[in-house]
Amino acid sequence: MTGETIATPSAWTARAHVHGGTRSSPPNVLDDADGFAAVFDAHFGEIHAYVAQRLGPDHAEDVVAETFLTAFRKRAQYDPARANVRAWLYGIATNLIGKHRRLEARTLRALGRCAPDPESPGHEDSVARRVSAQSLRPELAAALAGLDRRDRDVLLLVALAGLSHDEVATALGIPYGTVGSRLSRARKKLRALLGEIEVLARG
Repeated sequence: MTGETIATPSAWTARAHVHGGTRSSPPNVLDDADGFAAVFDAHFGEIHAYVAQRLGPDHAEDVVAETFLTAFRKRAQYDPARANVRAWLYGIATNLIGKHRRLEARTLRALGRCAPDPESPGHEDSVARRVSAQSLRPELAAALAGLDRRDRDVLLLVALAGLSHDEVATALGIPYGTVGSRLSRARKKLRALLGEIEVLARG
């Protein structure tokens, strides 16, 4: 694994400093069992859809269960001053997906061999819309399989999860500028593979 992990304490226990002192942090919603249960109920469905899109539904249940188990174990490391809990959970899930990168590549390539769905969106639609939790066009799935995993992580956190660049940076533990460069690289490669279409309109 690279240093891009949400599980490292240093990524989440650091406090933001201001001139002459330390800014107080917002309350941690994970501090008690009821708070954690509310977070689970609010975000389980979308995290499951995100993981299922990347690894397939057969493997999603275990990875999502591990995501929330990791979140519970490391809840004291979560710093609400640095990111909202939704982005934090997506970061944990993405880190766990990285342990199954071969499975993800196989899943995407298998989708790439499927016949295209005549009801799915055409090339005029943006990848942000076409990469959805419901379906992937075969040519898009094949193109995503060809991306570097780190670039694909950034692309799909923006396209599937709707995270901002700042949230992606915090979730993956990478500099803000790296998010933009990886997203740009992924967009260029997808354009080359799919033709001149609008790739990730939110750039």
